[in-house]
Amino acid sequence: DPGMPWQRKPTRSDIACLTGIGVLGILSLAMLPLRAWLLGSPDRLPWLVGLIGSRSGTALLGSVTRVGGQLPVVWPILLGVVMSIKLDWTYWWAGKLWGRGMIEVWAGQSPRAGRNYARAERWANKLGWLGMFVAYVPIPLPLRAVIFVLSGAQGMSWKKFMLLDFAACLVWLVGYFYLGYFVGDPAVKVLEYYAKVANYVAIGLVIAIVA
Repeated sequence: DPGMPWQRKPTRSDIACLTGIGVLGILSLAMLPLRAWLLGSPDRLPWLVGLIGSRSGTALLGSVTRVGGQLPVVWPILLGVVMSIKLDWTYWWAGKLWGRGMIEVWAGQSPRAGRNYARAERWANKLGWLGMFVAYVPIPLPLRAVIFVLSGAQGMSWKKFMLLDFAACLVWLVGYFYLGYFVGDPAVKVLEYYAKVANYVAIGLVIAIVA
């Protein structure tokens, strides 16, 4: 099937890897209501960071800390890094199994997707291993998935990939924390307002995802 990332009869590894990527997409959707609910209270911020590795949650944790909130910081960030990267190796495995095959599948969804993935791939090829740190830049390009797939396709070892991924995610989460710490009180006021509607947002997301 030309819509698959392999050009041969699939093996168990092929099917397992593609299933893992599908599960990642489902988990991302399923976690949206939980994110919305956990974001609705300062006391839940450490769990938002620790269980999901939320960037916005980490920034708000920094803001709450700035205004005197007595919330844990170290264990949520460290746990958040682990939870953020726990399944990233699936993309590395896709690159190791199929080379650029998964990127071609994503890029073939539409002409616009093709252009975006082509740009992301050019960035990834220029950056090399430093791309692991750029993968977390919040821009509207699929950098993270492309960089992870290419790391496997270009022969990076699993151990090096996971170490770089851990380091990159840690650097970014710490950066978000200090960004929130710098902003301080204005972000806390936004959080207080959001807390009033958080439950409704979470319920709305559940309905939307089910639909």
